[in-house]
Amino acid sequence: MASSPFPVTSTRAEAFSHCNSISRLIDFSSRNWNAKLFLTRESSLGRLRRSFTVRNVSSQPKQKLNDPITEEGAAVDVSSFTPDASSIASSIKYHAEFTPAFSPEQFELPKAFYATAQSVRDALIINWNATYDYYEKMNVKQAYYLSMEFLQGRALLNAIGNLELVDAYGEALSKLGHNLENVACQEPDAALGNGGLGRLASCFLDSLATLNYPAWGYGLRYKYGLFKQRITKDGQEEVAEDWLEMGNPWEIVRNDVSYPVKFYGKVVKGLDGKSQWVGGEDIKVVAYDVPIPGYKTKTTINLRLWSTKAPSEDFDLYAFNAGEHTKACEVQANAEKICYILYPGDESMEGKILRLKQQYTLCSASLQDIIARFERRSGGHVKWEEFPEKVAVQMNDTHPTLCIPELMRILMDLKGMSWREAWNITQQTVAYTNHTVLPEALEKWSLELMQKLLPRHVEIIEMIDEELWPEKFQNKTNGVTTRRWIRFCNPDLSNIITKWTGTEDWVLQTEKLAELRKFADNEDLQIEWRAAKRRNKMKVLSFLKEKTGYSVSPDSMFDVQVKRIHEYKRQLLNILGIVYRYKKMKEMTEEERKTKFVPRVCIFGGKAFATYVQAKRIVKFITDVGATVNHDPEIGDLLKVIFVPDYNVSVAEMLIPASELSQHISTAGMEASGTSNMKFAMNGCLLIGTLDGANVEIREEVGSENFFLFGAEAHEIAGLRKERAEGKFVPDPLFEEVKAFVRSGVFGPYNYEELMGSLEGNKGFGRADYFLVGKDFPSYIECQKNVDKAYQDQQRWTRMSILNSAGSYKFSSDRTIHEYAKDIWNITPVDLP
Repeated sequence: MASSPFPVTSTRAEAFSHCNSISRLIDFSSRNWNAKLFLTRESSLGRLRRSFTVRNVSSQPKQKLNDPITEEGAAVDVSSFTPDASSIASSIKYHAEFTPAFSPEQFELPKAFYATAQSVRDALIINWNATYDYYEKMNVKQAYYLSMEFLQGRALLNAIGNLELVDAYGEALSKLGHNLENVACQEPDAALGNGGLGRLASCFLDSLATLNYPAWGYGLRYKYGLFKQRITKDGQEEVAEDWLEMGNPWEIVRNDVSYPVKFYGKVVKGLDGKSQWVGGEDIKVVAYDVPIPGYKTKTTINLRLWSTKAPSEDFDLYAFNAGEHTKACEVQANAEKICYILYPGDESMEGKILRLKQQYTLCSASLQDIIARFERRSGGHVKWEEFPEKVAVQMNDTHPTLCIPELMRILMDLKGMSWREAWNITQQTVAYTNHTVLPEALEKWSLELMQKLLPRHVEIIEMIDEELWPEKFQNKTNGVTTRRWIRFCNPDLSNIITKWTGTEDWVLQTEKLAELRKFADNEDLQIEWRAAKRRNKMKVLSFLKEKTGYSVSPDSMFDVQVKRIHEYKRQLLNILGIVYRYKKMKEMTEEERKTKFVPRVCIFGGKAFATYVQAKRIVKFITDVGATVNHDPEIGDLLKVIFVPDYNVSVAEMLIPASELSQHISTAGMEASGTSNMKFAMNGCLLIGTLDGANVEIREEVGSENFFLFGAEAHEIAGLRKERAEGKFVPDPLFEEVKAFVRSGVFGPYNYEELMGSLEGNKGFGRADYFLVGKDFPSYIECQKNVDKAYQDQQRWTRMSILNSAGSYKFSSDRTIHEYAKDIWNITPVDLP
């Protein structure tokens, strides 16, 4: 990993009613949003004096507004008002009627979701505005988190959970003829991320808001996201994601927040010797804001997403009227496509250009916005040397690293600073986190492309690119939010934890989870613990049947591997282990099978990138194995293989609480950290894995006896690959046996020669088993035998499960954010009055 003059972190775990849209716009002297939101429709519609203005969260100074009055003229005393189901139902009915996204005739589930979400958003807007009014007034130092991904998941249950209104909304919707859970299921997952990088960013935003840190997220508003995954007889099929087709009830477009972004052009020197970037292609970005509420706090921070478009004057009206319609719209199409797709394929030059445009758009728009906010808060006396005292910019992985030359360009070319002044400010302001050692994430751009698209930035980069700062490096372990990943997605387990620890404080103070350790052998707790796990498994049964058509038994162990499909994550090792298990079962009598194997449902989920051929072969292989095994009457419920299509946050929220064994089996040294293993452990799921990423620390915390470890260690990997290249590797007979079984055609007519061939040979691209599947295979099989043995003793297994949950207390994103705030950003919590 290259060094940097900026604070750099590495996640290598080894290193350590309203009823009325008017009421939310009125500035009451009280900051109690409950009072503002839930004035009943009957008492507010047509009876409040219309003295209000619309205020942008980020821009205009606060204006004093008149207090609302009743039609009799008396001031409304709402400071002690508490929302109840009736007032919430009134608010939902108001939105169904007056801010509709659907026709008025019926109140079906989709309409109920949108009206409910808009009702919740009203509450968030009031806290949202109050938060940033206060930040503006106090001129606090603020952190800005830039990420190409924010994998948020559904927002409704998270928002009302953070507002402590789950029961009230549940009762309100019941009055209106709907069930809260059914309504919440109507919400599509926001298609703003792909995997762990984006989910980490979303966990961080949750923690920042919950801990009252002044912060803001910046990203891109992808129209289609990555893709929606379908599983067909041919494997994975990609189709465009439709998450925005019905609109997004959480976002607010800020038409007054728009900035220019330039590409191409040339650099010219002025008479004063200053460089200017001129000409080229200009687009506009427009802000869309999404509220991020904290848990049990008024603090509601912002996720600002940029959407791209071209200025209206760039539409070629003459060409359109001449019948050249495509030409007339070309500029608009080129601008808008920047925010169409997350990670567009970059096999072509056009794809590379689009990716680079995306990354620069995020950096340029966000920095322009950050600087505008700094200048506004400074009033008429801007002191640029104070910029690092008011601003901290965090780049989430390599995608936003153009922030560095872009900030230098703005400070020098637009604000008139010298190189030394701009460099000093930039060094103190910008920080970077590296999440992986994989080359596809450590993005590189050719000098030719950079000079063509961003000529001024190339000049600046060449001036920066002359020394290393190793002393700037530090390490942080990632974390996940306990609100979404236990409290809201696993209420049964949450209630048990609260009962046995004697407090609900563990949701914010995760060290209290460690209290469970002293009850791990308690029979009553173990009975409750197993019952909660079974209830969660029962929820998954119907989901799997609906999504895949397969029926599974709740008496089987739920064995889960859900993550991005990649060779280094070794889903191939998992499925080959299953194939070996199936082969051995077929060679036994029915009695022998039941003695040697516990029933398992092996669940996979994850997306293979559209152009990643080998990963798509693995998906196809998994589904083919499932099609054979699941229809084998001799095997029955003793083994099922399920691939869940279109895995996302909402699916994870269902699968993780029901999981009993989770596989984190990447080649040692390849995973920077990982966070899904933390979510599984928190929910009492046992892990099987290599000594890689956060597995290292999880195993230390839960106890080595409660973690199923196998495989080569990181320090051995280079030597093992060298041994392979020299032709000295001798494959284990078990591995040769399973490959031959696959090649026998038992799983259908598809030709798996390319897939099996990648595990053979001594060198060459796509060969020589670079990720050491064959090397670790016998160790993996032996470890799985230990898993079976442990699961047969349910008392022992439950004890291990409790200790996993208890030992996960260190893996909260709250802890991670405290470390970032102290060690990197130098910001402190701000409590709203």
